[in-house]
Amino acid sequence: MPLMILLADDDPGIRVFINDFLEFAGYSVITAEDGQAALDLLETYKPHLLITDIMMPRMDGYELVRQIRKRIVFRKLPVIFLTERASIEERITGYQLGCNFYLPKPFDMQELGAMIRNLLERSLIDAIAEPPPTLSPPTPPPLPVPINLTQREQEVLNLVTSGLSNAEIGQHLHLSPRTVEKHVSSLLKKTDTTKRAELLRFALKHHLVNF
Repeated sequence: MPLMILLADDDPGIRVFINDFLEFAGYSVITAEDGQAALDLLETYKPHLLITDIMMPRMDGYELVRQIRKRIVFRKLPVIFLTERASIEERITGYQLGCNFYLPKPFDMQELGAMIRNLLERSLIDAIAEPPPTLSPPTPPPLPVPINLTQREQEVLNLVTSGLSNAEIGQHLHLSPRTVEKHVSSLLKKTDTTKRAELLRFALKHHLVNF
């Protein structure tokens, strides 16, 4: 049974991106669009680690961690803040509340993966006096494979993985939808995929994009 991670972020694109990466790495993932939803899921699923944004509706990440640390069973739950709020004062606040790592956006997925493995390994060591867990440690993601993309293809790929349509991508890059479609077709051919969902998973698997 894989280790479970709870991910709280109000950006659906980031939720999908991280969820796919973590599932490919062998973890079980549950997601929430805000802090209140995450708090509700916490009691039901009892995850092994929490990744949370700070700026979210209903309940922000700071309050979420505040509430978690009040509960004895979750006082040692590993927490990673993943946020655009990266000032020294905000980092200090995060650590004072009890987060283990503070990773500013934009971030590198490999760095996030290393943080997760580090925290989960520590948790398993801390629990060594308890009955051995039946959970298997996750398999680390594979090394990237070389894919030769042009600069324009990389720009289009970055926007495709953000969930934008061809028309929206064209507006961002000042290209016609037809030109964008040609770049997307080229990306599908180079990655040996047939649709955008497969292209997203391929990009995640081979680290072709970063959030």
